[in-house]
Amino acid sequence: MSIDAFGYEGKRALVVGGATGMGAAVASLLGELGGEVFVIDVADVDYEVSRVLRADLRDRASVDCALDQIGAPIHAVFSCAGVADGTDGLMSVNFVAQRHIIERLVAHDVLGPGSAVAIVSSVAGLGWYRYLPELRELLETSGWEAADAWVLANPDAVGYQFSKRAVDAYVAQSSLSLLRRGIRINGVAPGPTDTPLARAHAETWLGFGAAYNAAAGVDTLASEQMAYSMAFLCSEAARGVTGTTLLVDNGQVGSALSGTFDTPSVLERMGVPAVHRPGLA
Repeated sequence: MSIDAFGYEGKRALVVGGATGMGAAVASLLGELGGEVFVIDVADVDYEVSRVLRADLRDRASVDCALDQIGAPIHAVFSCAGVADGTDGLMSVNFVAQRHIIERLVAHDVLGPGSAVAIVSSVAGLGWYRYLPELRELLETSGWEAADAWVLANPDAVGYQFSKRAVDAYVAQSSLSLLRRGIRINGVAPGPTDTPLARAHAETWLGFGAAYNAAAGVDTLASEQMAYSMAFLCSEAARGVTGTTLLVDNGQVGSALSGTFDTPSVLERMGVPAVHRPGLA
């Protein structure tokens, strides 16, 4: 055993959505850990990385052009792009394009044995398994165009919350097939985290955790905390971990499930019937 298992010396990493927030935090951290870092984003990147590739995740040709400029091998992919409800192309940005990137890198042997993927999900995706029939329909689509067609045909089913359920389901569903190729895939489900996107929707996104954080005496989570979690999941130190979505939420979900702090929306998302909900300790 060696502490080097936590590092990225000699490794090449791709960060999708690395201009700000969690993506920027993990890209910066990977550089400090010795990695060669490539960033894909439509926005400007104002910190130093090995290469920035501009792409619009709503446009397959734009994404493929960026991927064409990345040679093998890539040892770790961090899918961090995300937009909120009301944004055009939400499902493309939050799920379809990110699945396409992963699957294309695998198909072209850019991601090979020993590599790993980490995707940013959300506590909004809690209870994804309750929606498997719809999620399977989307996950079983073959390729970008088929997924887009499904999204267009199901406008009432899709949105931010559904996109995060799709991420969690994809992590679980694809883990076995990827593991057979020597590739691991995991997700990170942040609780309310101080990012530019969250600040733009502060009342809902940051408000969700405000009462819990006050009761626990802790600060709002920071992007750096998600970066450390993702870097761990894609490191050799986590080589036995795959197919899981790691909650990084200051314990709010666990407190709701155990009845130590009342967060009804968590229990509703996870399908805990009101009659079975624990009383507060």
